[in-house]
Amino acid sequence: MARAPFGATSPFPYPRPLAKGRASIPNGVKGQRMKLISGNSNLPLARAVADYLELPLADTSVRRFADEEVFVEIHENVRGQDVFVVQPTNFPANDNLMELLIIVDALRRASAKRITAVIPYFGYARQDRKPGPRTPISAKLVANLVTTAGADRVLAIDLHAGQIQGFFDIPTDNLYAAPVMSADIQARFGGKNLMVVSPDVGGVVRARALAKRLDNAPLAIVDKRRERAGESEVMNIIGDVAGRFCILIDDIVDSAGTLCNAAAALKAAGAEGVVAYCTHGVLSGGAVARVEASELTELVITDSIQPTDAVNDSAKVRALTVAPLLGEAIKRIADETSVSSLFD
Repeated sequence: MARAPFGATSPFPYPRPLAKGRASIPNGVKGQRMKLISGNSNLPLARAVADYLELPLADTSVRRFADEEVFVEIHENVRGQDVFVVQPTNFPANDNLMELLIIVDALRRASAKRITAVIPYFGYARQDRKPGPRTPISAKLVANLVTTAGADRVLAIDLHAGQIQGFFDIPTDNLYAAPVMSADIQARFGGKNLMVVSPDVGGVVRARALAKRLDNAPLAIVDKRRERAGESEVMNIIGDVAGRFCILIDDIVDSAGTLCNAAAALKAAGAEGVVAYCTHGVLSGGAVARVEASELTELVITDSIQPTDAVNDSAKVRALTVAPLLGEAIKRIADETSVSSLFD
């Protein structure tokens, strides 16, 4: 299968504002100025967002001391300005999280008027409840850390669980990648007999939202029973997938075991083909090799996490960019207009 270069595919369904309409972005609204800062986690995405906004990244040094402690220095004046810090907290999660916290602290001490932590992938989100005794709720702990560091607002994409928004005591905007994905699905597979499939019961709401965007495509569910962490076993498929082209939808793909098992079960049940769409391509360990050997025709992720070399070299993994989605949301926050209307 021919594969577009990473980041080249951008099926964002909203028209990019005209240059005339964006002339006010660097000065924001009501005379406020706006700055965009990036840590080291995903510089290509931050640069793409900056290009969308026609706003240069602020001159910032984020480096390490000899003992690997994080050091941050911002080389531009940010006093009284509206600052957006782009920093997903993917692997190495602890290092990237510390970079985010220290950048936010530096901005707070430099008297920035408002600091928005733009966290396309929010790490530790899967630890959002107590699955057993004497276990942490790490997502709440991280939310507390971001707030205490000095962030005034958080902007994320497809949080693993909606209730994580309530873990923050500051305004939190949770964007959805569904418009980007649905536009790509319609462009590539619009002529097929589509069915949206949730790989587990917990993802039904997400799958239903995508199905609605695909002209109310039918919905199926994979009934999965997990025996231990990191392993899954497909038990049953709820819905008739025979002769259908199945779109598996999930927010995070890590080991890819669930998706590969689901794809095998769908093919065994008579599906014409199976493509998976996942927002956050964690793809740790041998996940890419597992996808290559699976029944999946293709795995489509977004660039919320900077891909590894294995991802870039894979013939079965393709990336969509969420830079226009983030850029438009940032513009609307700066202009104090509606963010939720992006998804109407």
